[in-house]
Amino acid sequence: MELEKFSYDNKVVKYFIIATVVFGVVGMLVGLTAAIQLFYPIFNFDTAYTTFGRIRPLHTNAVIFAFVGNAIFAGVYYSMQRLLKTRMYSDTLSWINFWGWQLIIVAAAISLPLGYTTSKEYAELEWPIDIAITIIWVVFGINMIGTILKRREKHMYVAIWFYIATFVTVAVLHVVNSFEMPVTFMKSYSWYAGVQDALVQWWYGHNAVAFFLTTPFLGLMYYYLPKAANRPVYSYKLSIIHFWSLIFIYIWAGPHHLLYTALPDWAQSLGVVFSVMLIAPSWGGMLNGLLTLRGAWDKVREDPVLKFMVVAVTAYGMATFEGPMLSLKNVNAIAHFTDWIVAHVHVGGLGWNGFLTFGMLYWMVPRMWNTKLYSVKLANMHFWIGTLGIIFYALPLYVAGITQSLMWKEFNAEGFLEYKNFLETVVQILPMYMLRAIGGALYLTGAFIMTYNLIKTAKSGSFVANEAAEAAPLEKQKKHADGHWHSVLERKPVLFTVLTTVAIVIGGVIEMVPTFLIKSNVPTISSVKPYTPLELHGRDLYVREGCVSCHSQMIRPFRSETERYGEYSKAGEFVYDHPFLWGSKRTGPDLHRIGGKYPDSWHYYHMLDPASVSAGSIMPPYPWLFESVIDKTETAGKIRAMRKLGVPYAEGYEEIANDVLDEQAALIVRNLKEQDGIEVYPETEIVALIAYLQRLGTDINVKTESQDSELEASKK
Repeated sequence: MELEKFSYDNKVVKYFIIATVVFGVVGMLVGLTAAIQLFYPIFNFDTAYTTFGRIRPLHTNAVIFAFVGNAIFAGVYYSMQRLLKTRMYSDTLSWINFWGWQLIIVAAAISLPLGYTTSKEYAELEWPIDIAITIIWVVFGINMIGTILKRREKHMYVAIWFYIATFVTVAVLHVVNSFEMPVTFMKSYSWYAGVQDALVQWWYGHNAVAFFLTTPFLGLMYYYLPKAANRPVYSYKLSIIHFWSLIFIYIWAGPHHLLYTALPDWAQSLGVVFSVMLIAPSWGGMLNGLLTLRGAWDKVREDPVLKFMVVAVTAYGMATFEGPMLSLKNVNAIAHFTDWIVAHVHVGGLGWNGFLTFGMLYWMVPRMWNTKLYSVKLANMHFWIGTLGIIFYALPLYVAGITQSLMWKEFNAEGFLEYKNFLETVVQILPMYMLRAIGGALYLTGAFIMTYNLIKTAKSGSFVANEAAEAAPLEKQKKHADGHWHSVLERKPVLFTVLTTVAIVIGGVIEMVPTFLIKSNVPTISSVKPYTPLELHGRDLYVREGCVSCHSQMIRPFRSETERYGEYSKAGEFVYDHPFLWGSKRTGPDLHRIGGKYPDSWHYYHMLDPASVSAGSIMPPYPWLFESVIDKTETAGKIRAMRKLGVPYAEGYEEIANDVLDEQAALIVRNLKEQDGIEVYPETEIVALIAYLQRLGTDINVKTESQDSELEASKK
């Protein structure tokens, strides 16, 4: 049969590699800065744009979407062409994908420090950028599916399965979670509220980890690990079981982020059950990767590429064992809201994603530049420094997390909390934060070594932009082809994609639809009212400053928490919260019952100089809140947007909203004057923030609410 001649597009891969390296270094540098801020607050630099609350989401977005995202595109564009024996469907779409993605990253790098954020974890970018992400992701999908359809290879290799699942699921997750009501060009409110918003967000958040940080990397593992080892994948049948069970089960696991919260118990239980089940397919993938290296361990000892990949796959196995364990309620009660979770995430991020990316780059660059790696010694040095970095990062945070939890929960012989002051727990773990920063610095140093090594490698070779190849044309499929049942499915990419979509949609539908349609899942409380206009402005400031990065607003039904913070949180208290602000980490205390606990003057001084009212605080000051004023021209638009979302503001309320705002602001100004002689302008941002903080947790009277529940029960 006559072979067709064609070429692989290496140029777009080259650009994605450059972007991966550049944004990897930048993202890690921002992360190191954030790590230092937690024990050396002066690194917040006393500006609005560099506080921990603003650069923490910048770090996560830079690492996830800029570093890892570009690595995914580089790895997929390189491997897909060779697996399918064809050039990408469209060079134009490839370049739209590249430049569009980089523009999105730049938009994120500008908007997040400016305080434009939705506050939803891993989905902080505002609505215009969300639309751009959707467009570019669709471009990537069209290019990928088009390439599959014009392939010269009859069967789709296992890596392609994972690429398809990644495209389909990330599209569904992003679109559903990003439903929001625009208020201004860079301000929106989540379409969902409270419990429903929390469920949708962690359905997205957990599965962003699953389908952006896991499935594409499993696809890359299935291509680059066998290539680097020069051995076939251990088990084709295990690949099939691994793929279908993983994508079906993973989508159900999101609620394990919300255990002991106001989420309905049935949803929490579903999350736990499917999270525990995840061990099987996850470890199936890990074992398939490691057993591929059977008989090649001598090569592993010598080849830095394989060293990186072995540690990456091992880290994947560790993280995917720890995740299900953390989803067990008794373990979650200890670990949630602590630094244990941060350690868990970074074992996956630094080990699995980072090390597989490094190994992939060390393998690809010499081949694309038709040369050998400049220095194997430097690559080995990078490996050991990076491995030490992971250890120095993770182990101190495990210690910190357990220490936090034990101190939060400890009671003395008299039955009182041993450490009533939250700051006592913060001071205790500062040495662990310092060790974590050392680990981050080591890991970053390794990335610099790699950058130098790759640049020198490229300079020693000659880049092949269009790599010549040849293959036989794809034969027409027989109606009844012989072979394994799954091989038949592999020859039908459209059907394969449809079945993948069905597999990932089932779990989300079953979990979310009842929460939205059955009213008893989110019972209302008559005393809970919408936020006043001033409180709404204050809440937006709370979101802008990223306070949710350090403070939760969810008191769990544990005695240690109700003694420390007050009555546990009820689902009905959050029905007007667009978005929800339950948080995922307590660097500072929970704030759900902060309203009325301190006078207005305490909040004033706490935001001006935290250490002056809380000795030893690592929270940065916020002096700009005392100089900037709220934009009252946006008040009416915010009220209208909230009404469209179902918040029961009366028709025409927006016409008098600023009058109501002025009245409440004047009361706070008077309180500040009377309490401590503080002079402040009523429209200053600090006044709005105080109004919001003093509102938190004051909607319900515990005794009255309990009586109402008993009365409702008696009626039934």
